Amino acid sequence: MVKKFESPVYTVKAVPVEKVVANSYNPNVVAPPEMRLLEISIWEDGYTMPCVCYYLQEEDQYEIVDGYHRYMVMKTSRRIYEREKGLLPVVVIDKDISQRMASTIRHNRARGMHSVELMSGIVTELVRSGMSDNWIMRNIGMDRDELVRLKQVSGLAALFARKEFSLSEEEQEEQENFF
Repeated sequence: MVKKFESPVYTVKAVPVEKVVANSYNPNVVAPPEMRLLEISIWEDGYTMPCVCYYLQEEDQYEIVDGYHRYMVMKTSRRIYEREKGLLPVVVIDKDISQRMASTIRHNRARGMHSVELMSGIVTELVRSGMSDNWIMRNIGMDRDELVRLKQVSGLAALFARKEFSLSEEEQEEQENFF
């Protein structure tokens, strides 16, 4: 019997912020004025969105997939830490590292800007882990031109090895249907 899918948001848990750690691949950057605004928002409205995490069983820690800046507010704002009793609202997803990286990018891209350098690092890591260009485009929501530019920024010729630079009719249709 196939288990029915349930969105993680229905299983929010309060996790001590000391058990939460940042991931090493988040390219999202928030300027100081927006961080202050986020702190005010959390102070005025409370945490309205949980952080998305992956549970690292061996370390008994929760690695952030999305919500790094909400986590940082908890760590840096004494008044919020005290009011929330040091507990961060978290939902857990169980995905491999490539899927978690893609998840981070999807969450971030839906909201704002990314560092080009960090994005090219993620593309490099995904290519090295065997993800195809189509997988990267589909799962991170970028077009072929952006992917090629990020590969160029990385300066790694290996990212272009064994790659065909023209889209087949099927790939063109797939990309048009995706966007």
